Amino acid sequence: MSEPSRPAPPADNLVTTSHALPSGERYTATAGTMVLREEVFTDGAFDGLRPKAEMFVTAYTLEGADPLSRPVTFAFNGGPGSSSVWLHLGVLGPRRVVMGDAGALLPPPYGLADNEESLLTVSDLVFIDPVSTGYSRAAEGEKPEPYHGFTGDLESVGELIRLWTTRNDRWMSPKFLAGESYGTVRAAGLAEHLQSRYGMYINGLMLISSVLDFITGEFNQGNDLAHVLYLPTYAAIAHYHGLHGDRPLADVLREAEEFAERDYPWALARGSRLAPDERASAVARIAALTGLTEDYVDRVDLRIEHIRFFTELLRPRRQVVGRLDGRFTGWDPDAGREHFFADPSMNAIMGPYSAALNHYLRAELGYANDLPYEVLTSRVRPWSYKEFEGAHVAVTDKLAAAMRANPHLRVHVACGYHDGATPYYAAEHAVAHLPVPTELAANVEFKYYEAGHMMYVHEPSRLRQSADLAAFVLGEQA
Repeated sequence: MSEPSRPAPPADNLVTTSHALPSGERYTATAGTMVLREEVFTDGAFDGLRPKAEMFVTAYTLEGADPLSRPVTFAFNGGPGSSSVWLHLGVLGPRRVVMGDAGALLPPPYGLADNEESLLTVSDLVFIDPVSTGYSRAAEGEKPEPYHGFTGDLESVGELIRLWTTRNDRWMSPKFLAGESYGTVRAAGLAEHLQSRYGMYINGLMLISSVLDFITGEFNQGNDLAHVLYLPTYAAIAHYHGLHGDRPLADVLREAEEFAERDYPWALARGSRLAPDERASAVARIAALTGLTEDYVDRVDLRIEHIRFFTELLRPRRQVVGRLDGRFTGWDPDAGREHFFADPSMNAIMGPYSAALNHYLRAELGYANDLPYEVLTSRVRPWSYKEFEGAHVAVTDKLAAAMRANPHLRVHVACGYHDGATPYYAAEHAVAHLPVPTELAANVEFKYYEAGHMMYVHEPSRLRQSADLAAFVLGEQA
């Protein structure tokens, strides 16, 4: 009796279509899964390649362009557990979500429109979904957990970048990485990993809503740094909701930054040594900047945890504000709650992006898959940071190593003033502490927007950011 035949190993499943930009230029879209394989050895003998994962990509290449001069940008979001849908359909790709904005959201099923400002006008694009996000999965018979952590994630995304670059003859193309949120952790790590593992040097990093050092956002006992670095963002959100009168935002931020730079850290460091009049002065200043009451600031010992802030700020109006974007407001089932039930800004964006992506891939790019497209999944948790055991998570050392080895590496940092997940002042703090020589400091540029974590949901910010990113890729001084 013959043995049952084994199923064929997985193969790439890619669909290619041709489209036109509003300018009339034509581009090729390729969507689908690419198989990652690892080399297998038994007792030192090579046993071949074993499939490990099938990763979903959506790539856009301009037809007829010279690959030696045409840049290519590899883009991904963060989470961990997020697909690349936000950067893909929010700001970079040739099509974009139409959803409205804070206070003026459109009803379902929302819309899709041509993105006339797409980065595709100056760079080819490759959107990557890490394992367990989007349509990316571990290969049949393989466990996904090895990819649910800092190193496994870095190596798998890096291998996909190497594989795509090799198969598409793009080793001599200018190459950029664009990451958002945890994607900035990945991008900074990849810049060093691609250099040291494959000898692939990157021209530029686009760090959108960045977090390079986790201690800047850890509200732990004894870590006063997070309270200090969040203060300007609290002030910006309070300003948006009318708690600073008719003062210009720039004036409010200047005052908050000055206080956060000197007086606030000093007051927190003094602890019980702070004299009563000094404490009263600090309480009054913090309350005025954040829009909270002096009584509340005093009761929390001058230290405002971020989720508590989003829940407390508009409590008199029985509303909460968003973490991802403090411009958005919502209602909580319990107006006396300490921590809000849900982030109203996440509620606002999840539906439009999910609907758009699921329609777009099948109806416009011709890619069909019956799996659920995991826009943002918790299936990657617990996320492993075992490499940082005994220390806080930070990739500033890896970014600095990449910059020192490649002094031509440029870094673009995009910040939203109303981003309560990755505050702009924390990003400034992390970059200011990069261990790089003074000569390389000019390789880093900052751009700021009056919006939140996904700053491109705010139309004026989307237009400005699109221009800023294009200028960065082209090497222009915007």
